[in-house]
Amino acid sequence: MDTTNQSPAGPRGVLVDASWGTAPCPVVVADSTGRVVELNTAARFVFPDAVPGARLGDVAPGWFAEAHRRTGAPGAVLPAVPARTTCGAVGDRTFEAHPSVAADGDVVWWFVDHTDRRLAEEALAGERRRAAVLAGAFSALLSSLNVERCMEVTARMAAEHLAEAAVVVAPGRGRAHSLTYCGPDGEVVHRMVQADVELMPGLGEALRGFPPVPSRWIDPAAVPDWAVPPDLTGPVGSVVVTPLPGHGVPAGALVLLRSGATTAFTDEEEVFARLFAARAGAAISAARMYAEQAAVTTTLMRELLPPQLHSVNGVDFAGAYRASGQSERVGGDFYDVHPAADEGQESLVVLGDVCGKGLEAAVLTGKIRNTLQALLPLADDHQRLLGLLNGSLINSHHTRFATLALASVSRRGSAVRLRVTSAGHQPPLIVRADGLVEKAATRGSLVGVFEDITSTTAVVELAPGETCLFFTDGITEARGGPLGDEMFGLARLEATFAECAGMPAEAIVEHIQMLATQWLGGGSHDDMAVVAVSAPHHAHLSAVDGHTRGRYTA
Repeated sequence: MDTTNQSPAGPRGVLVDASWGTAPCPVVVADSTGRVVELNTAARFVFPDAVPGARLGDVAPGWFAEAHRRTGAPGAVLPAVPARTTCGAVGDRTFEAHPSVAADGDVVWWFVDHTDRRLAEEALAGERRRAAVLAGAFSALLSSLNVERCMEVTARMAAEHLAEAAVVVAPGRGRAHSLTYCGPDGEVVHRMVQADVELMPGLGEALRGFPPVPSRWIDPAAVPDWAVPPDLTGPVGSVVVTPLPGHGVPAGALVLLRSGATTAFTDEEEVFARLFAARAGAAISAARMYAEQAAVTTTLMRELLPPQLHSVNGVDFAGAYRASGQSERVGGDFYDVHPAADEGQESLVVLGDVCGKGLEAAVLTGKIRNTLQALLPLADDHQRLLGLLNGSLINSHHTRFATLALASVSRRGSAVRLRVTSAGHQPPLIVRADGLVEKAATRGSLVGVFEDITSTTAVVELAPGETCLFFTDGITEARGGPLGDEMFGLARLEATFAECAGMPAEAIVEHIQMLATQWLGGGSHDDMAVVAVSAPHHAHLSAVDGHTRGRYTA
């Protein structure tokens, strides 16, 4: 026998080691016809039916018999291949079989138990799959700050990777709860249900943020119909109810369902469900917090946004505002028109510029506007109104100051009369019917800086077609032009305003804002606000029904 690279070939071989029979790993020797020649003590425990002379196909697993048949044995049905390691299951264990072929055709099979390694590899692969699921879920959930979208993603991924069907239950108001279903077909459905969640085991506790109870404690028959997706086939066989932890308060609960024909949830699957729920709960909670903050911001912003101006008592008003930031809607510039209750009374126009820009300036802007609203009964006396406003700002915690321009506007026949007062603000411009531009003769001190405030009031008369323009320094100090470093300037504004003679107030405002924006190009800028007060052409009183008081129309 050629013994090169050969292992002991059993009792018939000349190289049999004296310790072969007591080797710790199973060893089986089979001849070229597929019959057992010999086996050691360890192999007898693995293959209890194997005895010398027995056919491998009768006493060993099929994978072992097939591997022997392919290992170069004479008379093999399949073409002979080099001896190679193979593996398979024997009972609940897994073995690697390493063959060594002798010259006479006998094959010595050495078996190595690698069950623990296989289990470790399977566990590692499972952890990798779960990690991939969590990473995918986290990425999908963070791609949106929409609560409904986050609930859809949670339900769909839970039904795909954790169970047959999933239900996301949002915290309710009383008995009303928003539910998001996803069944085996992958379709997501939203429903509002009126239900007592305490009737479903574990759900009430999960919605209050308590730790989940093991699924084996939940009777599947106790799951109410409203908690089961319509497309789940068969009765519910296994249930997991786990909370969706949020930021300080629970974001809801996740219900996982499997039908009676499928496998029950294992302890590892329940742990993974809690990890998945933690990710989903954080995303849903963040989306819900964003939605609540957005709703609050929208409500507050509605009060800070400048009003839409229109014709009041025969006087045309128009305004335009542009915040400094691309993502901001309000800032430190503002304007208001407080219409008079009667036609013979004066309407109050206010245009202001708070020091700074952004949210902090917008907060002070809101305070000034509210204070002026409260001081409207004193609007006839500009000096007193400004003094009271100045006192309120000095006594507040704000360190910012503001400039203001006030105008009391009333109709006088075909003309419009304005009493204009500046408090640290640039005086308004007046364009006459012939295109001549004038400055109102008014000036005053800043608001919110000194204990005493001084100002002068100018009276302006507007003939039909003439306009008084109020503006903030965001217009005149807009830096741009051909080289990007030149200010728009007061002279350029006056020239532009002169070209607007006879134009309606709304057209004047749009024209000036358009030119200032073009001058800026894509550069940064301060808040910009413009208000135009015009005496319309050919205005007259018209009665609506012959009995009620008429109104001015253009």
